[in-house]
Amino acid sequence: MSTRIALSLAVLIAVFIVVDALWLHLGAPLFLARKFADFVEWLAFWR
Repeated sequence: MSTRIALSLAVLIAVFIVVDALWLHLGAPLFLARKFADFVEWLAFWR
């Protein structure tokens, strides 16, 4: 992954979080954080 692609993805994620916080009010970052925590726990079980 090049630096340009990594920075573009970071900016895209930051924009999504800001748009969700200001306009959509869906709670997407919290939902994704919870799902990621569940996924990490599931991976730890299979380790």
